[in-house]
Amino acid sequence: MIKTISAVTAAVALATGTAPAPAEPAEAVRNIVLVHGAFADGSGWRGVYDELTSRGYRVSIVQNPLTSFEDDVAATRRVLARQNGPSILVGHSYGGSVITEAGSDASVAGLVYVAAFAPEIGQSTLDQYAEIPPPPNFQPDVQTDGFAYLNTDTFIAGFAADAGDDAAFLRDSQVPIAMRALEAKVTTAAWRLKPSWYVVATEDGAIAPELLRSTARRIGAVTTEVRGSHVVFLTQPKAVADVIEQAAKGAATAPEVAQ
Repeated sequence: MIKTISAVTAAVALATGTAPAPAEPAEAVRNIVLVHGAFADGSGWRGVYDELTSRGYRVSIVQNPLTSFEDDVAATRRVLARQNGPSILVGHSYGGSVITEAGSDASVAGLVYVAAFAPEIGQSTLDQYAEIPPPPNFQPDVQTDGFAYLNTDTFIAGFAADAGDDAAFLRDSQVPIAMRALEAKVTTAAWRLKPSWYVVATEDGAIAPELLRSTARRIGAVTTEVRGSHVVFLTQPKAVADVIEQAAKGAATAPEVAQ
């Protein structure tokens, strides 16, 4: 039927000397929502924020409480509800699990995973390490109350090896995460519903780059490799912002994701 209609349209255009007007290009999504991961807060997104706002995007940053997976998903949905129009939802590390759950929201046009987890339905963040274990310098220290920090001796090598003078500050300003948040199973996989993009940090010391690449392939994401540590969004903000902008422009014309 589509070929027949196209043929008729072409014949009419040939007979009348007119041609159909070209389709209007789809506008880029203008809202960007950034979700941080474990052991950190949203301030690390500042460089990406500056890049994207300078390009005319409206950027909002979720401050995950890291007290439970449910609390973090709720915090993300709260920020999504404040947007006017569709959004690109971006998650780093554990934040990838959060956007996998929260990204099914109807306002989300696309997902960007930055050195991030992307669980299957019924998987937790920690379950994904069963495929490829974390590198040796990634060493959570679980406290008696069930919250975890990263080991201070290996923090820089495992988390922020290329962060320069900021690395020690990141180590000493860690936000602990409840282990139950990392153990919670997702109930939906938004990457099955929405187009996705993925940044592989090639020098990641917290999630093995091989696992990042495998995850990107598994979810069918458009993938970009960026030389950087686990905090690649902090150390390579322009490169990460470029991928987010690619998603903002591509989500408007992306084909429907097969279920």
